Amino acid sequence: MTSRVTRSSTRQATQVVIDPTPNTKKAKVTFKDTPEIKTKTTEAANASKTIVIEHCKQCNQFKVRAVKVKLGLENALSGITVLVNPEKPRRGCFEVREEGGKKFVSLLDMKRPFAPMKALDMDALLSDIIEQIQ
Repeated sequence: MTSRVTRSSTRQATQVVIDPTPNTKKAKVTFKDTPEIKTKTTEAANASKTIVIEHCKQCNQFKVRAVKVKLGLENALSGITVLVNPEKPRRGCFEVREEGGKKFVSLLDMKRPFAPMKALDMDALLSDIIEQIQ
């Protein structure tokens, strides 16, 4: 009787078993700055305004403009909460509104190349929104 050597039998014979649990220790995370964390959460809970930015995910230009508006509002106004796409966004939509319902910008059902959105002057839009909020 001859022993037959196949590719799979040589692979099985030469396999190295690696221990899935490495011997490295993980660093423990401790929260010593709890008063600072509490103040941030209470600020978010007491925010006077919540602004919702809804933008389509079809094109990156929507996201660029939404992030610019979000950062501009957060830097200009303290105690404001800005939510970007809290729900599934509509197609071809760029809308900035207060959570209560007041709309600052509402561009709906835009078709490519999204000319109404690209024609917006984002700096002027941002300053108008800040004036209306204050």
